[in-house]
Amino acid sequence: MNLIFLTQNQTFIIGWVAKLLGLIMNGIFEVIDSIGIPNVGLAIILFTVVVNLLMMPLTIKQQKFSKLSAKMNPEIQAIQQKYKNKRDNDSMMAQNEEIQAVYAKYGVSPSGSCVQLLIQMPILFALYRVIYSMPAYVGKIKEAFFPLVDNLIVQAGSAEFIQGFKNAGMYLKQFTNDLFVNGDTTYIQNTYIDVLNKASTAEFSSIAEKFPSVANDVSNTMELLNKYNNFLGINIGNSPSFTVGQGWHAEGGVQWLVIFGALAIPLLAALTQWINVKLMPQAPSNSSSASDQQNSMVQSMKMMNMMMPIMSAFFCYTLPAGMGLYWIAGSVVRSIQQVAINRHLDKMDFDEIIKKNSVKSAKKMEKLKKNQERINAYANMNTKGIQSKANIASDKTVQSTPVQNKPAQNKTAKGTNSGSGSGNITSKANLVRQYNEKNNRK
Repeated sequence: MNLIFLTQNQTFIIGWVAKLLGLIMNGIFEVIDSIGIPNVGLAIILFTVVVNLLMMPLTIKQQKFSKLSAKMNPEIQAIQQKYKNKRDNDSMMAQNEEIQAVYAKYGVSPSGSCVQLLIQMPILFALYRVIYSMPAYVGKIKEAFFPLVDNLIVQAGSAEFIQGFKNAGMYLKQFTNDLFVNGDTTYIQNTYIDVLNKASTAEFSSIAEKFPSVANDVSNTMELLNKYNNFLGINIGNSPSFTVGQGWHAEGGVQWLVIFGALAIPLLAALTQWINVKLMPQAPSNSSSASDQQNSMVQSMKMMNMMMPIMSAFFCYTLPAGMGLYWIAGSVVRSIQQVAINRHLDKMDFDEIIKKNSVKSAKKMEKLKKNQERINAYANMNTKGIQSKANIASDKTVQSTPVQNKPAQNKTAKGTNSGSGSGNITSKANLVRQYNEKNNRK
């Protein structure tokens, strides 16, 4: 099978999360459709709000970790400065123990922030997949491509024709008749929808010109999709770059309003991203006490924070405007969340939190100490048992030695030369006894 992408994402974990988020998106679209405003742009905004609210506990936990980190960093830096020029094993172990004690005092884990990011990453990737492939998860939008898809499939050369579309390479390489296995055309339908969902207005029009028999279906599909995708006069199914080009080369002259509306999306994406970054807690940099590695990390973070708005503008200019709308909505929602979270955290008494964490840490350390003492006691009991068995075995060996030596002594008295065997056994017994006495003294 030459199909390289099916409508729904099948990536491990991300695919499962995308299906769950797709159910939310489908539910939102069904609700706004039932009240007479089936609009993809509105659905994306509502979807972004709902998902960010669901992620609120993780966001609060991450920001709380950042606040506590800012308070404990001076103590960690002081410890690192204390052991700055000490690289021996004992000093390194002592440094790690002191740093772990600070983490325990503040009730945070060194990997706490990383764990939260690992949880959020599949969600963010899945969000992108749902927004980028709306027909895969929203039934009403998928239905808009029928009967055009069914009628287009049976047109000779249609697969090769749409394969020439700009974004078609992402979804198919070539079609063959073996896709129609047992009369099931689901895969081929999904692939056609994937390609048509990313097709521009000009590419849709070219289908009608190439295959006149489906011209009416193309017109009906475009009309319904335009109804779904029209948001404040902009077709969010097209990229701003395409819309700008279309407005610049319009038949009646340059459509400046269309161009400004299209450019507003990447510009707003960059602006809201910049505001979002500014509202987030910033890691303090103290070159006099911080390590070179920490200063380097802080500088890298600052550079990345400067680059993120620029990257947002670039991606939102080239991707469908719906992705840009999601980007803007997400930044606005996160900024509002950040203001609320900052106020909530400012009201918290972190000194009291640290005090409680110190008490919990002390109890935990005491419990660990008792468990270690218990383990050591069991180990000593087992060692004594093994030692007593070794002593008994040694005594038996020594007691049996004279009996074994008697034949050798008789033979020696008779003038034979076999006394070496007796000496060998006695020396082994003495070595065992000396070994046991030495261990007992320890």
